[in-house]
Amino acid sequence: MILSDLRDYIKVQRKVALIDLINHFHMDADAIRGMLGKWISKGTIKKIPLETSCGTSCCKCDPALTEIYEWVEKT
Repeated sequence: MILSDLRDYIKVQRKVALIDLINHFHMDADAIRGMLGKWISKGTIKKIPLETSCGTSCCKCDPALTEIYEWVEKT
């Protein structure tokens, strides 16, 4: 996978969870985060800040399920 594949996928999906990127590209979460960092620094993708949990008190949420990335439209 190359950086443009990741960008194009998120551009089409608009919002995507890290787990979806892991499953779609068959890559490790840290590798994907590294590539996302490039697009985040360019301002085309942003990480949506979420709470540390899903709202329940079990504290067992997988961070890959709650880590969301969003395409940023340039105006």
